[in-house]
Amino acid sequence: MKKILLAEDNSMLSLLLKFRLEKEGYELLIAENGKESIALIEEHSPALILTDIMMPFISGLEVISHVRNTLFAKTPIIVFSASGQEEVVLKAFKLGANDFMSKPFSPNELMNRVQRILR
Repeated sequence: MKKILLAEDNSMLSLLLKFRLEKEGYELLIAENGKESIALIEEHSPALILTDIMMPFISGLEVISHVRNTLFAKTPIIVFSASGQEEVVLKAFKLGANDFMSKPFSPNELMNRVQRILR
């Protein structure tokens, strides 16, 4: 069973995505902030990372940077952002994000992207 890390501080969205991803046969690890997500990534080496950009303590951008520049991991990363700030999204790609979804998004669209990346 492939592990997916979800770093998201909105618990309603986390629960919705957890239900949806587990129904598709993935194991979901949930972090409520960037600090927690880095600890879970180091402990579990997930197959995919889903991260919000705006999070308490450590941002999604810092999480991407840690995965790419400290762990030197090629783990695919999909980032979410409600801000729609182009520069933040460009920075996420520059740091090594593989895909971007703006919030709110459809869980079905996310599932399509997850399955495409993990195929």
